Amino acid sequence: MQVLILGSGVIGVTSAWYLARAGHQVTVVDRQPGAGLETSFGNAGMISPGYSAPWAAPGVPFKAVKWMLAKHPPLSIRPTSDPHQYRWMVQMLANCTEARYAVNKERMMRLAEYSRDCLMDLRTDSGVDYEHREQGTLQVFRTQKQMDAAAQDIAVLERCGVPYEVLDREGCVRAEPGLAASADKIIGGLRLPNDETGDCHLFTTRLAAKAAELGVEFRYNCAIDELLSDGAQINGVRLENGEVLTADRYVLALGSYSPKLARPIGFDLPIYPVKGYSLTLPVADEAMAPVSTIMDETYKVAVTRFADRIRVGGMAELTGFDDTLKEKRRATLEMVVSDLFPQGGKVAEATFWTGFRPMTPDGTPIIGASSLRNLYFNTGHGTLGWTMSCGSSKLLADLLSGEKPALNAGDYSFDRYTNHKEHQHHGHPASAH
Repeated sequence: MQVLILGSGVIGVTSAWYLARAGHQVTVVDRQPGAGLETSFGNAGMISPGYSAPWAAPGVPFKAVKWMLAKHPPLSIRPTSDPHQYRWMVQMLANCTEARYAVNKERMMRLAEYSRDCLMDLRTDSGVDYEHREQGTLQVFRTQKQMDAAAQDIAVLERCGVPYEVLDREGCVRAEPGLAASADKIIGGLRLPNDETGDCHLFTTRLAAKAAELGVEFRYNCAIDELLSDGAQINGVRLENGEVLTADRYVLALGSYSPKLARPIGFDLPIYPVKGYSLTLPVADEAMAPVSTIMDETYKVAVTRFADRIRVGGMAELTGFDDTLKEKRRATLEMVVSDLFPQGGKVAEATFWTGFRPMTPDGTPIIGASSLRNLYFNTGHGTLGWTMSCGSSKLLADLLSGEKPALNAGDYSFDRYTNHKEHQHHGHPASAH
């Protein structure tokens, strides 16, 4: 089958890889001049199934109010005139119950664990190199209260069979010797030994090159204008230059920009652009730099080691598509990396970046068939696009090819938002495929 994928971030490119491996003829279209140049470009570099958790959690509404007054808030909300912002926030609040959190976290972890297995196979299969390390994630706690609160996450890790270690201060320093300089700042940590790290942009560009060798066609510098639909199926994709591209199947993998194309044809995808920031700095002292990923629970900032660089990523702003680089946010990232690894990196030489994470209210992505006969989704991965990319795309490729997927596809379907009432006028309920 001819498949047209909209988007060449890590989700679009992994989708292209798995669909091409399944024997389809694949074209990828994107407005950027190359692969992985938006949200996949400067993310935190974590492949962390064990750390997969929805942002909608019990206690978050209360914390959000407290963060408004903090100097270095992990979350800030700037009201816009967009009604979708408020609808999304209301839907997110509805997911902040213990029951919803447990369901959502388990779904996310199942997909993320599966995704890591898929990534390991893909690595062997493709030989792609992306400065990856397999040395786990260490979530560091600065207070006893944080340490106690981790019990709920540990319960889910146990249910899902995910290995973990609860460490005291000395244990944290053994896992990450660079923390010796700041050991008095932390009281302990939760280590997830199976988590990995790597440069997502490097992975995306190198996998795109491997996919091209399989016959995937990449069409860059092509801005997409609209999806042409007759109410039963997609009949083509119109580009801004007027050209119409057609295929047998269409995959919407445009991250935060997916709702803009989906709304005019009747799909209200509950995806909001959650703005995040990162710094990339050269390693100053090998012995004082991180070995893998450290997640600072207080500031929700991740510090990740690449070959000769350190990536510091975090923060969440609900401000629509405002891509201003705010110095206040840079100050937070600089503060965290300097606080934990004072001699680790050359902060003065850091490059500063921002991107939009496509977040759903329940934290789980939207993957699979739509109620239109030939339209599929692979979008809404929030902060975990890199972690979930391979599993999501293998799941999508199986569904599109009519194979039995390894996971329960219903957990990730758009149907969970429609209550099976909307879109019935198209005459093709998603469950029919």
